[in-house]
Amino acid sequence: MKINTAEFVVSNSESKKCPNEPIPEYAFIGRSNVGKSSLINMLTNQKYLAKTSSRPGKTQLINHFKINSNWFLVDLPGYGYAKVSKKTKSTFQKFITDYFETRQQLVSAFVLIDIRHDAQKIDLEFMQYLGESEIPFSIIFTKADKVGRQKVPQLVAKYQKQMLANNWAEMPPYFVTSSEDKTGRDEVLNYIDEINQDIFKNQGPL
Repeated sequence: MKINTAEFVVSNSESKKCPNEPIPEYAFIGRSNVGKSSLINMLTNQKYLAKTSSRPGKTQLINHFKINSNWFLVDLPGYGYAKVSKKTKSTFQKFITDYFETRQQLVSAFVLIDIRHDAQKIDLEFMQYLGESEIPFSIIFTKADKVGRQKVPQLVAKYQKQMLANNWAEMPPYFVTSSEDKTGRDEVLNYIDEINQDIFKNQGPL
């Protein structure tokens, strides 16, 4: 897929106020400081579409970006950041779950995982929630440039083993990415493009 246009549309904290256009949405979510904003900028080939910050937890709203005028990339707040207050975490949790449970345009979620780290309880629990809610999702491993290409298969296999040990029958679809050298960009975009083509061919607008 070639990205011709990518534009910010709206930020809000209520799923009912999200854009009402009948086009597919793909939600990106992960723990704070996983490199989500950098990944979004890499995928869209824009430096400043999503705001990056040295302070984790900066994304605190549901952000909609319209891509090629026919699908939305949705940037959701990160979870698991210790310096965010309990009240704020509770607010995040409510509108995140509201989004996932009520958003009819949502086609799939991408859960971002820092490839350098072992499987974290909060990530596994969130993926378990998506699975139990029957929300399709894939894993995007970020920051692959930090470990070197030779270690990537080993780290992915280790993560898969940890997931299987936590009652997962199989590893969901996954992508290995690096915002620094654009590793995985084509794979993620082509995956989205294939789903979109299938939707528009068989169903038409959502």
